[in-house]
Amino acid sequence: MQSSYYTRTPEGSEYAQLCRDLDGEQVLLDPAQLAGDSPYVDIGVSLVSPDERLLAYSVDLTGEEIFALAFRDLVSLTDLPDRVPRSYYGGAWAADSATFFYTVHDEAHRPYQVWRHRVGTPTTEDRLVLTEPDERFCLDVWATRSGDLVVIESASRDTSEVWLVDAHSPTGHARSVLPRRPGVTYQVEHARTPDGGVLVMLTDDGARESRLLVAPVTAGSAGDGTQWHELVGGDPATRLGEVDAFASHLVVSLRRDGYPLLRVLRFDGTQLHDICCQFPAGQIRLGRNELFESDTVTVVEDSFVQPATWTDVDLATGARTVRHRQVVPGYKPDDYVTERLAIPAGGVHVPATLVRHRDTPLDGTAPALLWAYGAYESCDDPAFDPALPSLLDRGVVYVQTHPRGGGERGHGWWLAGRLQHKQHTFSDHVAVADYLAGQAVVDGSRIATRGLSAGGLLMGAVLSQRPDRWRAVVAEVPFVDVVTTMLDPAVPLTANEWDEWGDPRRPEDFAWMLAYSPYDNLPPAGGRPDLLVTGAVHDPRVMVWEPAKWVAALRATDPEWSPRCVFRCEIGEGAHTGPSGRYATLAYEAEIYAWILDRLTPALTSGADP
Repeated sequence: MQSSYYTRTPEGSEYAQLCRDLDGEQVLLDPAQLAGDSPYVDIGVSLVSPDERLLAYSVDLTGEEIFALAFRDLVSLTDLPDRVPRSYYGGAWAADSATFFYTVHDEAHRPYQVWRHRVGTPTTEDRLVLTEPDERFCLDVWATRSGDLVVIESASRDTSEVWLVDAHSPTGHARSVLPRRPGVTYQVEHARTPDGGVLVMLTDDGARESRLLVAPVTAGSAGDGTQWHELVGGDPATRLGEVDAFASHLVVSLRRDGYPLLRVLRFDGTQLHDICCQFPAGQIRLGRNELFESDTVTVVEDSFVQPATWTDVDLATGARTVRHRQVVPGYKPDDYVTERLAIPAGGVHVPATLVRHRDTPLDGTAPALLWAYGAYESCDDPAFDPALPSLLDRGVVYVQTHPRGGGERGHGWWLAGRLQHKQHTFSDHVAVADYLAGQAVVDGSRIATRGLSAGGLLMGAVLSQRPDRWRAVVAEVPFVDVVTTMLDPAVPLTANEWDEWGDPRRPEDFAWMLAYSPYDNLPPAGGRPDLLVTGAVHDPRVMVWEPAKWVAALRATDPEWSPRCVFRCEIGEGAHTGPSGRYATLAYEAEIYAWILDRLTPALTSGADP
């Protein structure tokens, strides 16, 4: 690449423009223009071709995650006639800068096909590359940083298979690297080397927290899998998450003691150094590093207290040079403090990240808001949120819990909170709240809790199981009708979720799912906390009828309490995670924060009207 690419948000605009510096600034893509009269717009892919003459981009104007794929000539800055009306996340350019691979999802919103398009030809002539017939698996496609391979991955929650297409011969067949084996996942990266190139694999085969292997780039052609050599063995205390290959080094994203860090290796497995976050209770991750031939990488660090910092790190020496800091006018990081706690719960210690204004005491007098997710091995690491100080400045202690079911403490942490062990997610979150109240860290009568999607399920479960613990509960687009939804494979994202929640067609799965399903386990009437529930008509992940019927059942079973149960439904354009655009997002957050702060005001009692 010869140009510098970046995003810029014009003053007063909802959306960031994609720009490049090529003899002056060029605006390549402006989501605000694509939105037109729609209040919602989301960009699925935006990928510049290797010769930098074309941009593949996709846009969704409803929130349903159905993206129209288009191609823009970056010389004339006009769109070509080529247009794919239905595509999904994921895409890859071939080396010829004329062939593009994309995914298509079925009516259940499962990405199940990869197609190949030749720019300048009608999309009716596109060719199918791969179909995944197993409804538990989803496809994704991307190009390796080296530019030599297109990677197609099919994955369920605990099993995966990878196919490779030669990016220099894009019409060739996709070849499987290793055949899928139930319970085994692997991911593949490519590095161009003087001896023809290597494949680098991260896999949990024989190592629960994964190990690192390497093989010639031809591995998998014979299908025997005998050519792999171990670079880094499995370590039960270290979770290897992803591997990125550069011309002379490998960078492994990993977790140790609940914290993320980056490890730089040579291609022989020699460890050079670790790149750790400089902020207490913060996170570090690779930024967008497009160049394969690079001796440095850009990393991003932030925390609840510290805005994001982009730093260039020399791969050979570890030397750091700050490239950019997020500008937050009027914000003073020293006004806030954050710390990581380890709270006992059911034989384990649950991590929790606490942040507060420096003047807010931890003596049992301050209200608290707890946030949690706890599913899919997702790592819910602390990230700077410019809206959060508005809560902290009002004396609220904010706590992000990291219960079992997430991936903060590795693969085993997820295994201990999925399927038949899902109850651990709920009990861990309650244990953190009980500890904070019992140790007089916060005011136990003024604890609110909030979660979204799978985190909304968590909110529904702890509302049912411990209604006495909460002053208020916010359940955003909550997955609460667990058994009914998971019995219907026609509902989007159901069949491929059986490996996370269970398949209720099996009696044992049905039993544990029914035991915690919020819709099937309503809290007793009387003594319920105030409840705010959200939903969205266009949400393809949690159908709007789930929160709607849950709210209806809750109100019907406790009429006196029902005015304190608010249902906020997005009936126009809007997505699973709420509205798009920076101002619309802030307005939504302001609504939620205002409702929470009203409930945490000392003058209100649990029986007060909203």
